[in-house]
Amino acid sequence: MDYNYESDHTKFIRELLEKNPELQEKRKTARDMWWDKKLNKEEQKKFKESSDPMKPYVYFGG
Repeated sequence: MDYNYESDHTKFIRELLEKNPELQEKRKTARDMWWDKKLNKEEQKKFKESSDPMKPYVYFGG
């Protein structure tokens, strides 16, 4: 079995990152912006307490 196999997709991404090293920094910046956030426990608690429970059959009038 050949354990040195590299898929076309992996080759493409590796070559892309080698040609454009600034993409790693852009990726990290985007991740920090959208995903890596510090949670504010007080804000989460207020948000949870302020929401009304969903009523059944919300898509029907009544």
